Amino acid sequence: MSRVSTTEPSSPRRWPLLYLGVAFTTLATLLLELSLTRIFSVVFHYHLSFLAISIALFGLGAGGVFSYSVASWRGGLYGKLGRLSIWNSAAVLIGLVFLLSRGGELDNFTLAAIYLACALPFVFAGAVVSLAISDTIERVSKVYFYDLLGAAVGCLLLVPLLEAVGGPNTVIAAAVLYAAAGAIWFTLAGAPRGRIVAVAVGLALVLLVVYNKSSRIVDIRYAKSQELKEELFVKWNSFSRIAVAQDNSRMTMVVIDADASTGIANYDIDRLTDQQRKDLVSQGPGLPYALRPGAKTLIIGPGGGFDVTRALASGSKDVTGVEINKIIAQTVMKDKLSYLSRRLYFRPEVHIHVEDGRSFVRRSQDKFQVLQATLVDTWASTAAGAFALSENNLYTSDAFYDYLSHLTDDGILAFTRWGFVPPRESLRLLTLAMDALDKLDEHRYAQHVIVARENQKIIDGWGATDTVLISRKPFSFEDVEKARQVLRESNMEAVYLPGDKPNNPFYDVLRTKDLDGFLAQYPYDVSPVDDNRPFFFYTVQPRDVWNFLTTSNRDSADFKINRAVPTLFGLVAISLIATAVMLVLPPLVLGTRLPTEPGVRLFLFYFLCIGVGYILIQVALIQKFVLLLGHPTYALTVIVFAMLVASSLGSYWSKRLGTADRDPMLRWALVAVALLIGVLAFVVTPLANVAVGWPFWARVIFTVALISPPSFAMGMPFPSGLARLERWHAPSVRWAWSINAAASVLGSALAIFLALYLGLRETLFLGGMLYLVALTTLRTKLEPSA
Repeated sequence: MSRVSTTEPSSPRRWPLLYLGVAFTTLATLLLELSLTRIFSVVFHYHLSFLAISIALFGLGAGGVFSYSVASWRGGLYGKLGRLSIWNSAAVLIGLVFLLSRGGELDNFTLAAIYLACALPFVFAGAVVSLAISDTIERVSKVYFYDLLGAAVGCLLLVPLLEAVGGPNTVIAAAVLYAAAGAIWFTLAGAPRGRIVAVAVGLALVLLVVYNKSSRIVDIRYAKSQELKEELFVKWNSFSRIAVAQDNSRMTMVVIDADASTGIANYDIDRLTDQQRKDLVSQGPGLPYALRPGAKTLIIGPGGGFDVTRALASGSKDVTGVEINKIIAQTVMKDKLSYLSRRLYFRPEVHIHVEDGRSFVRRSQDKFQVLQATLVDTWASTAAGAFALSENNLYTSDAFYDYLSHLTDDGILAFTRWGFVPPRESLRLLTLAMDALDKLDEHRYAQHVIVARENQKIIDGWGATDTVLISRKPFSFEDVEKARQVLRESNMEAVYLPGDKPNNPFYDVLRTKDLDGFLAQYPYDVSPVDDNRPFFFYTVQPRDVWNFLTTSNRDSADFKINRAVPTLFGLVAISLIATAVMLVLPPLVLGTRLPTEPGVRLFLFYFLCIGVGYILIQVALIQKFVLLLGHPTYALTVIVFAMLVASSLGSYWSKRLGTADRDPMLRWALVAVALLIGVLAFVVTPLANVAVGWPFWARVIFTVALISPPSFAMGMPFPSGLARLERWHAPSVRWAWSINAAASVLGSALAIFLALYLGLRETLFLGGMLYLVALTTLRTKLEPSA
């Protein structure tokens, strides 16, 4: 058996329609995959959003295995692809309704049911693409070109669709696109009735999207195991679902992904009473304004405006806020719901920018007296399907150097984090500051730090917060005494003040002569993290990982903060199992038709290597370019789109360049990927630093120019490998597709695992080196079987 047989009319292939059918299928698949990461982030805790990527890639791989069964069905190929596409439209809608209707605690049985329900559309899609590629192997370079091009368009459509119709409707839109693909396949099959059914299904789903946008009959009702309260306002974007609702105390809150929240400040700034001014400044986040009243201020993550209000209450006349979420900054605070904050962001003293805070600081030419970030967390996922790292970039030693460099000589850096005993996040702020102060030739750390704790009586819960102040120059005696007075009058705890000698880890870390020794023996990992390993919130010591996985109290704050640890290890385990399944199932299906030719089975390892390598490179690059492009959405869209387009062009040109027909050319393509990625791993950061001040359009062009050459080369190995394999054992082509998809599952988990323990640069480098490992499988000269 060399190819799927067809019983459609023997007229010449209608290649444009075939390419379009493949492109619509992959467009819908990527759109479904990325929109599910957003829904998973809202419905479950954000770490499980990574599971959507695993589900998608596992389903695609399983679809490759399923294609062996589909190939044996009666009827022509295109008719089968049409039926699979129509079934897929139904499977998407059924899976979505099942997912959104799950209430109560998420047990293993429910999670498994959700996994299977959400995986089914990807199984159908994987079977369609696998069958299409194996049947058109003579033009695999062009078919794969349209495969990647469709995925690239899906990436572009994600952001506008999420913003226009919301998460659930974007999933339904993917079902519409599957129906459109079905109409194309039925056209190729010469089946007008099937085409009519596909068009009718597509139109019905379009009507459902239109109706559901206003009625919300298919929408999120339960999130984080709780029924959602009545919401005044809901809007989606590519990395969050923003709702406005009232909490139990009747305060109006901005709720992010049904989890993290920030209150909306409702003060009459021009008529503040003395008591209101005192209350605003007599809180942890108000401490910098007690020391620097009237300060020129930069606030990262102003949210609902409480920090802005504190600055204004202290007399500030120049307050800049940098909010990463446009819905909060624009829609909630300046458009539809601006009355809730008494139009705070319209005040002439307030200047709001929508951008990643760190990126704004790096490009700014101004200096500030107060630079503040209050409880800016990373409890939401980007559509990238990996760790939401954009806010982690706020908390690195490189970031603290940027912040301190943008302070006046009397300037103060103020960060508020959750307080625990023993301290984790707030203590790590000190190690970041110490590293940054060293670069500024300031070595008397103990004179640069003030730590205050609020709500210390509920330290075991989420209410206690530590505000850490770090000065550009040593605090003066007057600063220290003023802080002592404010803390005493506000009933806050003076955890550390310059000149004091408290018996706590803050004093110990500031005064120790052996910082490495202190960090090694401390029960939590509070060592300074940099831009290469920006995992500020991960505080589990490497030596304690096993104990954390097996003995942690799942209701503890530590587990909630570090829940990514068991999720990550579980995802790696699931990925390994998925990869093993893809390796084992096709031989069972093929039975006696297993490849016996020398080297064929070894060559299948080639597809595993390039699958893992591609995803490692992509995940690392997305994070590397967040700071340059100024927003995680821009990084996701530009990197994924540019990589897919460049790779599709590489696929298109692979046949003309001879990589599909001549092993030496394929070897050169693999070497080129490894060399280009190896160079990129070491030059991307310094080059990005050069371009950080350029206009946005120039930074986008620069990014595309930087990543396109290696991405072009990365588009050649997969179609060339399939063409090479087809010549020696055609039934294994779909097996190779399955292995490559399963490898992507493994790569998506390994990318975060490697970045966590090695770093992003090393992850990028290892992704390139896997292409050299793939090169070793070409050593055997394969000969076509008789």
